[in-house]
Amino acid sequence: MNPANHMLHPKALRYVAAVAQLGSVQAAAREVSISASAIDRHILLLEEDLGVPLFERQPRGMRLTAAGELLLALAQRWKADLNRTLSDIKHLQGVSQGQLRLAAMDSHVNGFLPEFVLAVAREHPGIVLEVDIVSPDEAVQRLRAGDVDLAVAFNLKPGRDLHLVASAELPLGCVVAPGHPLASQAQASFKEVVAWPLAAQSRALAIRRYLERRHNWLLQEARPPLVTNSLQLVKSLVRSGSHVALTSELDAGPEILAGQLRFVPLKDKNAQPQTVGVAISAGRALPHIARMVAERLGVHVGDYLARVRAAGAETKRKKPKPR
Repeated sequence: MNPANHMLHPKALRYVAAVAQLGSVQAAAREVSISASAIDRHILLLEEDLGVPLFERQPRGMRLTAAGELLLALAQRWKADLNRTLSDIKHLQGVSQGQLRLAAMDSHVNGFLPEFVLAVAREHPGIVLEVDIVSPDEAVQRLRAGDVDLAVAFNLKPGRDLHLVASAELPLGCVVAPGHPLASQAQASFKEVVAWPLAAQSRALAIRRYLERRHNWLLQEARPPLVTNSLQLVKSLVRSGSHVALTSELDAGPEILAGQLRFVPLKDKNAQPQTVGVAISAGRALPHIARMVAERLGVHVGDYLARVRAAGAETKRKKPKPR
């Protein structure tokens, strides 16, 4: 924590958060560079003022009570608001500085995300970008709770507390190895896809829940020989030519750009597209720089998708020979 944050962040809240995170007063004392007795005294005074215990004192450490959980949430909101205020102050000085927290999906890590992080570092060198890899549900929860400033996730829906900065459709399709019989087709039907061994994602991934809602019959008919929460394992098996997978161009972006996979759109009229969106909280005031970065991320995702689609169209024109 920089000196300004340290001075403005209430001591009691910092100590509660440190003990909650590290599980003991001694560990928290080392983290915040103050004596364990001082931290214990602050917490006891706080408990006396509130009239409730904040921690359960256990032989193996400190555990938050329900009241402690509420106070920890307050501490996290306070820190988030403080970071935003400091960023705004820096912006008034004409300096793009501050800390931004981004929630993203695991499938983005090997795709557009590294390029975006480099772009932010180049365009706004004063920004510290903190990236948390979460599920789409967690991304929405963290935005609403104020734990992150922006999120990029699948199938985000705008609402009273969620503002979509950018959104793009992701047609459902089949990814196959370049030499696979389906690779040269302009489109494929569900029946053609399930004729091959299917590498299916588990319910931990958004695409599986989407398929269950709209096309559960397909999963039952295909009887996937593999189900996994690892997108990388799915793509590795597809690259080998042994399996096919149902997913989007964005999930297979790096491999499509490298010529390792082909994306074949599904021609079934019931194959509704997913979406990928960039969102910020609609209920909290964000620093100007956070909105700028969110808009930059929306443009970056759109540009990345355009590159992937152009690469896919180019490789299809070459029509590799089936195995």
